[in-house]
Amino acid sequence: MKILLILSDPPYGTEKMYNGLRLAATVAKKDGAELKVFLLGDSASGAHNGQKVPAGYYNIQTMIGALVRKGIKIGVCGTCMDARGLTDANLLEGAHRSTMDELAEWTVDADKVITF
Repeated sequence: MKILLILSDPPYGTEKMYNGLRLAATVAKKDGAELKVFLLGDSASGAHNGQKVPAGYYNIQTMIGALVRKGIKIGVCGTCMDARGLTDANLLEGAHRSTMDELAEWTVDADKVITF
């Protein structure tokens, strides 16, 4: 089953992105699941490399990195990156600058689309 997870809330301040990534990590363990994650709006900041958070607090960079190591594709809205001053050089390894065209392709190709 092909699943697309679209995240749009900021990486910190709410728990939507955190919980969306927790779901993604759990889905990634399921046999037959093909998962893609798209970061839209404020969630684009979650793909910023070099995040420093207080000890004991969840780290979005670490969570996304774990998905990348499992082969999950992470697309980051390029327009959203530009609006937040993020460059390709700022992105976590394995995340890539993406487009609405790619999001549209991923959406049409998915069996299920989940948004957080």
